[in-house]
Amino acid sequence: MLHFDPTDDNHRMFRDALGRFSSGVTIVTANTPEGPVGMTANSFTSVSMEPPLVLWCPAKSSSRYALFADATDFAIHVLEAQQKELALAFARSGTAFDAVDTARSDRGVPVFDSCLARFECETYGFHDAGDHSIMVGLVRHAAFRQGAPLIFSQGTFGQFDKEVEKANV
Repeated sequence: MLHFDPTDDNHRMFRDALGRFSSGVTIVTANTPEGPVGMTANSFTSVSMEPPLVLWCPAKSSSRYALFADATDFAIHVLEAQQKELALAFARSGTAFDAVDTARSDRGVPVFDSCLARFECETYGFHDAGDHSIMVGLVRHAAFRQGAPLIFSQGTFGQFDKEVEKANV
């Protein structure tokens, strides 16, 4: 085990250590005065059951940051294992909506059904957190279906192997 104190001189080591935690992959969408916008994010988690809250953390360095910071509503789409290209499309461009069939929620947010789960949120809180912000959403509507999630770990995409899980039970 490599031990270190995170400093300005070893951002890569800190990033590599964080990368040991596998996460799901999401696309967050919002409607803005400039039109619909989307962003790939893996910083998503549940916060509370009562009230139903979730959060995600946009990077302040993102060209789309201000659009999400001003959003009153947003939707978080949990991607399935075969949606790596969709994740990459929204990582490159906030207007990659031609890569997926979308509709508008009752609050005007672009949403799509081709995902494992979707959380349609009203912005509940927005908090400074270093080089990111913490955007908390009050979930107004949710949907889900069966399938394997797209996973991000150590800089690469993959999927959960249920065979490994069964072998270790």
